[in-house]
Amino acid sequence: MIFGAEQTIVLSDHLRPNLAILLGAGIAIAGVSFVWLPLPAAAGSILLGLLMIAGAEVDARTYLLPDTITWGAIVSGILAAPALDSFNSWWVSAGAGLVRAAGTAAALFMLRWCYTRLRAREGLGLGDVKLAAAVGAWLPAACIPFCFALAACSALVAAGIARLSGESIDATAKLPFGAFLCPALWFVFYANEIQTL
Repeated sequence: MIFGAEQTIVLSDHLRPNLAILLGAGIAIAGVSFVWLPLPAAAGSILLGLLMIAGAEVDARTYLLPDTITWGAIVSGILAAPALDSFNSWWVSAGAGLVRAAGTAAALFMLRWCYTRLRAREGLGLGDVKLAAAVGAWLPAACIPFCFALAACSALVAAGIARLSGESIDATAKLPFGAFLCPALWFVFYANEIQTL
C-alpha cells in the first residue's frame, strides 16, 4: 500500500504544469487579451489561456490530460457563456454551452470508439474526449470544426517536421493530441472574440 501511495504522489507531481512556462505564456496571453478584448472576453481569454497552456505542456510531456484541467475548462466554459453572450439570458447561454459540450464530447467519443473497434488499439484517450467537451463549452458551434481542423493540421505539421528530422514516424507513433488541441481552442476563442468586436 505504501508503494502505491508513493507512486500516486509521484504521478500527480508529474502532472503539474511547468510554472515557468505557465507564467511566461500566461503573461503574453494576458497582454494580448487586455489590449484587444473587452473586459469579460479578456477575463475569459486569460482563464482559458492558462488552462490550455497547462494542458498542452502536461500532455506534451506525459501524454495525459489532468482532470483538473479538462473539467476546469468544461465548467468554466459553461459558466463563462452568459458573460460572453449579451443577447441571451443566463440560462439559455449556459444551457447552450452545456449542449455544445455534451455534443462535442459525444462526437469525439464515437470517433474514439470506432477507431478502437477498427484498429484494435486506442487512438484517442478519454482526456481528449473531455477536452473536446471544453471546446464545445467555450466555442460557438460554427467555430468547433475550425478548432479541430487547426489542431489536426498542427499535429500533422509537427509529425512531418519530426519525420524530416530523422525521427521514426509510423502508423503506431503516439502524438499528444491535447498538446495541439489546447492552443487551438484558445486561438479560435480569441480570434472569434476579436471578430465579434
